[in-house]
Amino acid sequence: MNAAGYDAAKKEIADMPMGTYTFLGCTYDNRDHIPGVRRGYGLNILAGNVSLDEEFQKNAHVASQTSINGRPALLEVDPDARNGCKYALQTDFGVVLVTRVLYTDHSGPAPQIDWCAGMENLVASVEPFIAN
Repeated sequence: MNAAGYDAAKKEIADMPMGTYTFLGCTYDNRDHIPGVRRGYGLNILAGNVSLDEEFQKNAHVASQTSINGRPALLEVDPDARNGCKYALQTDFGVVLVTRVLYTDHSGPAPQIDWCAGMENLVASVEPFIAN
């Protein structure tokens, strides 16, 4: 996480039990400030017992199928979730969700093209550490 620009020493637990589904994970901040553009990023990495198919059914209106390092995945960009970008990666136990939010340095959203900038490379660098 440090190599990706996130301070691993400041990771916070982000567990979310939801009835029959549970998501366990961590939250990180990257404060690489660029004045007038962004104040940094927030990153959540959650492992959940939801299948990739269930994730797609829930978010088909914003999801597109892809793969990361050969692993089946979804890219989710929801225009209503301003400045957010999410990848869902398939595992034997369910999915790992990697969600990043861009903190803008101005009022209003960033251009949508910026929401996922560099995100595929970040997820590809984390993917080898995820159990099948």
